[in-house]
Amino acid sequence: PKMAEEVEQRVEEFITYLAQKKNCVHSSYDVARRTVLFLRDIVSKTKWSNPRELMERVRRDGKRLISIQPGESTIGNMVRRVLKIIREELARCLRGSEDFETKDSLHTMLKGGGDGDDYSKPVPNLKGAVIEAILELLGEIEESANNIAAQALDHIHANEVIMTVGYSKTVEAFLKGAARKRKFEVIVAESAPSYQGQQLARSLAQSGIDTTLITDSAVYAIMSRVNKVIIGTHTVMADG
Repeated sequence: PKMAEEVEQRVEEFITYLAQKKNCVHSSYDVARRTVLFLRDIVSKTKWSNPRELMERVRRDGKRLISIQPGESTIGNMVRRVLKIIREELARCLRGSEDFETKDSLHTMLKGGGDGDDYSKPVPNLKGAVIEAILELLGEIEESANNIAAQALDHIHANEVIMTVGYSKTVEAFLKGAARKRKFEVIVAESAPSYQGQQLARSLAQSGIDTTLITDSAVYAIMSRVNKVIIGTHTVMADG
């Protein structure tokens, strides 16, 4: 009961976080990380006796979160990713194969079944396997910005003028990665009314990058000087 109460508290805290910024654009990284941590707690701290019960709980709480921010695709993506992890780890536990890879149809992803597996029977080692896979997913999320930043030198060249808008953790890492070996100038539009561009401009300047902060209305006037515009993406669709 105590662990269940902790999970319910986490649900309410996350819902409050989303509701407080309902009209704001959240950091995709932050939302993804918070969602996966929350789903990890569901797996580790709630009471469930078989895979079906676990998946139903993940879906139910996932829908609660999505209903607060319907436009926040990151939440739904992480919920679906964890559901896929549960199916994959169930298959591995039942078949005893590390190399097993499930192939999910759309129907399977929505209904939660597939390949003839019985989701109503207890699987002793499933919890540990799912938690381990979720921790690997967290590692992927936390390293995503660094992996993108590693490609910075292929795209930013010496003496270029780069423009960006607002604040993005990924863009920040990307520009700092390029600045280790290249000299260039960055122009940051402040992105009213949140003015998150001020945070990025301050961070880049502290790292020794030649940085200029401008108002949003000055973008048109200064665009002729700019070689590249680099902005963070909130959602990337399947077609790129």
